[in-house]
Amino acid sequence: MKNGDVQTASRVTAGVTFAARLAFEDIRHAFGAGVETLRGITLAAEPGEVLCLLGPSGSGKTTLLRVAAGIESQSSGRVLLNDREIAGPSVFLPPEKRSIGLVFQDFALFPHLTILDNVRFGLTALSGDEASREAMIALSRVGLDHYAASYPHVLSGGEQQRVALARALAPRPAVLLMDEPFSGLDSRLKDTVRAETLAILRESRATAIVVTHDAEEAMRMADRIALLKDGELVQVGRAEDLYLAPTNLFVAAFFSELNVFHGRVKAQAVDTPVGKIPVSGSQEGARATVAVRLTGFEVSESEGQIEARILSRRYLGVVELLELAVSGAETPVRARVRAGALSAKARDIWLSLRQSDVLMFETPRESA
Repeated sequence: MKNGDVQTASRVTAGVTFAARLAFEDIRHAFGAGVETLRGITLAAEPGEVLCLLGPSGSGKTTLLRVAAGIESQSSGRVLLNDREIAGPSVFLPPEKRSIGLVFQDFALFPHLTILDNVRFGLTALSGDEASREAMIALSRVGLDHYAASYPHVLSGGEQQRVALARALAPRPAVLLMDEPFSGLDSRLKDTVRAETLAILRESRATAIVVTHDAEEAMRMADRIALLKDGELVQVGRAEDLYLAPTNLFVAAFFSELNVFHGRVKAQAVDTPVGKIPVSGSQEGARATVAVRLTGFEVSESEGQIEARILSRRYLGVVELLELAVSGAETPVRARVRAGALSAKARDIWLSLRQSDVLMFETPRESA
């Protein structure tokens, strides 16, 4: 295994010229005369902030990144860098004029160029000596200056990702855009390379916007997360805001596996197969959706609130994944419990609900 995969080499630290605020104002985009891919996005990445654009495939997150980079033109709206319009009704700066760096999903390294030449490729405004010096500083920043004369094929995936990051940082951009930068890495390397990348972003002080479809990755990296669906912003906030106080069931399900139950409010509670859930502020008789995270159950072989029968159990190391038959539930109830909480022979058990893992949403009238 290469050293670059398991440990961080010594790095120099060199800050960018300034950290900028990148703002989107009512951005709309459509391919041809088709359906809009972005529907009025208003969002800002603050100076020095790591902002993650999170969402499923087709939600518009990569398109928004390409609009910021100048690779795509919005149908309407404005993009501003430190309150200066760089794309709008009367202005469209080309990508090379925006002081915005871009790291592609596939790294996009040139196989016929050395690592040093790959990194200095975009430094066309500098003399050859100055470009080499800046490229070496960027390589040192990611701990790979000792590979300057090598070619991309000798590097591991994690090292190639860091070279792509060095190339984007070499011009010292005010904003760095990263499109699913870790998706091509082996799962065992992701945590290490992600942590290294975050440390480099903090040192360089660039404002960064990172696209991902992985909620855990967004929570690990972001100062704030912007969750998109069908070209619209659904919720923006810190990881704990979206996890603890999701605005709707879509947000909740993006951050946790859920058991979902439907019912009506009666005497300030909703009766579900896993217990009576208290409700506040809802009208009597209103339809409600109750979501219970898989971690929301305590299990016992002797006592609890709800009887259940184990249909299947899968050992996952620290936890076990259970499928349970519960009276009144149309589909099996799923639970993640601490491994060893139940004996090997357990079949009929008791459940107790952990209220902190219960979420309540009003059911929209149109789906009632």
